[in-house]
Amino acid sequence: MSGIGNGNHERAKILVEALPYIQEFTGKVVVIKYGGNAMVSDELFDAVMEDIILLQLVGIRVVLVHGGGPEINDMLQRLGVESRFVNGLRYTDRETMDVVQSILCGKVNKDLVATILRKGGSAVGLCGLDGKLFEAVKMDGDLGFVGNIITVNPDVVFRAINAGSIPVIATVAFGTDDDTSYNVNADTAASKLAVALGAVKLILLTNTRGVLEVQDDESTLIQRIESHKIPQLMQGGVIAGGMIPKVECCADAVKGGVDRTHILDGRIPHSILIEMLTDEGAGTMIY
Repeated sequence: MSGIGNGNHERAKILVEALPYIQEFTGKVVVIKYGGNAMVSDELFDAVMEDIILLQLVGIRVVLVHGGGPEINDMLQRLGVESRFVNGLRYTDRETMDVVQSILCGKVNKDLVATILRKGGSAVGLCGLDGKLFEAVKMDGDLGFVGNIITVNPDVVFRAINAGSIPVIATVAFGTDDDTSYNVNADTAASKLAVALGAVKLILLTNTRGVLEVQDDESTLIQRIESHKIPQLMQGGVIAGGMIPKVECCADAVKGGVDRTHILDGRIPHSILIEMLTDEGAGTMIY
């Protein structure tokens, strides 16, 4: 016994603490939306991939929905095309749509799949065009080829999950009102997919601590929000700016039957594991 160090005892305690959570979520679907800051830092990128693979290995059915804004911006810049945003959504003309589709469904998607495979996981790359996973119509307003998802057909995702793979999904949608693809918001796509899959959790990785009672004061993190209190928090300015659409996506998922939704700080290494497998949590839960 004397040869067993405190470090080993701490590791054992961590595993014991994780056990009830593993038992609760084994065999259940968890949808994780990955984008923003966590995609551009090598350390955070590795931590996210390791978290996802570990969850899969303990029997949790992980579905990864991803964005790719920095890579799209980089390619547009190389092509001399100016990036333009309207109310936080990318204006997407035909040339931009071609870049969005090739970068999201091609480079970013396949790089994520390859990383998961290299780290010992099993993954398959999909986008919203495959099996008409996401069907969309043109969004109102002058946004170009930006779409509203009207239907989710999750069969292709279930097939990947049942084959033992992590579906890695790029958010380009099949247009039903025109012969085109549409760029769709990744948070919205993840929310609608979580509902369609009957997921128990939706996790949105972002570059903030979560919902803060006092803007820019991370010590005022609100850890739990009941969905019926969201309008009141919006009226009071607590939920504001870019946090509004994220919270609305979580509220929509809860309304659609998802038990728990989380806005997590993707800047914290292994925030997914901290949220899912510990008592501590790592962001704001909306339920």
